[in-house]
Amino acid sequence: MAPNITQKPMQIASYIDHTILKPTTILADIAQLCDEALEHGFAAVCVPPYYVTEAAQRLQRSSIGVATVIGFPFGYSHYSAKVAEAQQALDDGADELDLVMNIAAFKDNDLAYLETEIDALLKVRGTALLKVIVESGILSEEELIRICDLYGHYPIDFMKTSTGYAEKGASVEAVRTMRAHLPGRIAIKASGGIRNYDFARLLAEAGATRLGCSASVAIVKGESGAQPGGY
Repeated sequence: MAPNITQKPMQIASYIDHTILKPTTILADIAQLCDEALEHGFAAVCVPPYYVTEAAQRLQRSSIGVATVIGFPFGYSHYSAKVAEAQQALDDGADELDLVMNIAAFKDNDLAYLETEIDALLKVRGTALLKVIVESGILSEEELIRICDLYGHYPIDFMKTSTGYAEKGASVEAVRTMRAHLPGRIAIKASGGIRNYDFARLLAEAGATRLGCSASVAIVKGESGAQPGGY
């Protein structure tokens, strides 16, 4: 159930994957991210693969998940490389894998490749949650529906709107389209450009039950205003 508009912003905290994926991330950033997740009760932290072990150690006595990204940010690495990356992340302690689909293969209408890719990742994910990032901001509505139809046949846990690195991130319209065309067992994660509570609430009301945010603390404090770009 989405947060009611009358609820306090803090109540959206359980929807949030507190995220830092910038290439200049350092260990102190991971420590702060984990401390903030513990303080505010976020669903998970999402960190670069290099820092999974550190995050897992810091959060091992909590219920907060450790997510990382696979094939990030463009998704066009070979699926065998993604499998190896996923296996390493799991070995390092990741609970959740955010996989960037091969958008180039989709644009080239190579659906067989995408089927091979998702089959391979499902074989290694074990008990970890698997979220497929589809980069909705660079897709037409028709393309997004085709992707929903494709992945709707697989036991993925979430479809995720965006990496935050394309020219357009999450949108209410994309979340609504995904919710209308995915089976109910597949949840939706919105990410990319979620910088204030007002936008986060709209995405949740549209059907997202996870929100990937780097501005998580500002969101749970109820900060409003214009919605800038970026993760």
